Amino acid sequence: MSIEAAPLNTNVQAPVKQPDSPWRVAVRRFTRNRLAVGGLFILVLMIIICIFGPMISPYNLNDYKVIDKNKAPYAEHWLGTDKLGRDILLRVMLAGRVSIMVGIIATAITVILGSIMGALAGFYRNFVDTVIMRICEIFMSLPSLPLLIILGAVLSDMKVDPKDRIYYLMLIMGILAWPYLARLVRGQILTLREQEFMQATEALGLRDRRKIFRHLLPNTVPIIIVSATLGVAGAIISESTLSYLGLGVVPPTPSWGNMISEANGLIEFRKRPWIWIPPGMCILITVVSINLIGDGLRDALDPKMKK
Repeated sequence: MSIEAAPLNTNVQAPVKQPDSPWRVAVRRFTRNRLAVGGLFILVLMIIICIFGPMISPYNLNDYKVIDKNKAPYAEHWLGTDKLGRDILLRVMLAGRVSIMVGIIATAITVILGSIMGALAGFYRNFVDTVIMRICEIFMSLPSLPLLIILGAVLSDMKVDPKDRIYYLMLIMGILAWPYLARLVRGQILTLREQEFMQATEALGLRDRRKIFRHLLPNTVPIIIVSATLGVAGAIISESTLSYLGLGVVPPTPSWGNMISEANGLIEFRKRPWIWIPPGMCILITVVSINLIGDGLRDALDPKMKK
């Protein structure tokens, strides 16, 4: 009895591998950058500690114990106490909330203004482009830090409430920084405007608003993300500088900048380093982490980089 071999099926085709999306490729590139991933981990950890740390702390922001003032770190106060007997660790975490919030919201204002103005300048060109770019040049010709110091002094003279002062500070910082992003977005829009997909939108008769916000701006997201990431670090440094000078976030609201300003004497600087080193280290770690993330995003979202 013979057994016939079954005929081979030669029509079976190997599954076709679908190409990865640009965002998936960018994520894969980013995760390969160990410094960027490490910076993201540290930043997320810092944010979690600042948000949830004060909730489990046994102390309160307004706990004044003069008997415990200027004590070095010990079991009850891990980072020591300040000149009013307040817990340094609690104040560092609460200050982190303020400093990071100022950086994020100020950058969000910059992104909104810069993206819209840059898109309008690049899309309409001619008169609109000329007006917007001249406004950008005026803003960019102004020295940011001295102008922030002057505006901070004006807020102090107007005796603005400390709670409202934070919002004014975020608005001012966001408005002063938008021209830099607007120029980047404009350059990208000028290139995209000549692409084939924009010719298709012309043929379909789409309105300008749809062309700008549905087809042009989404293609500038990578450069906006990178600029926004680095902008957060710059906003945190600017806020810390103003607060250190007494022109930013003012007590009793804590921020990393005004915490460092408490060590304004030689005695505090040399003999009580626990007063200024923790907030200073927090600024350093946060800004370096954000810069590492920004560099990683720039490499990951650059289409010229190899996979």
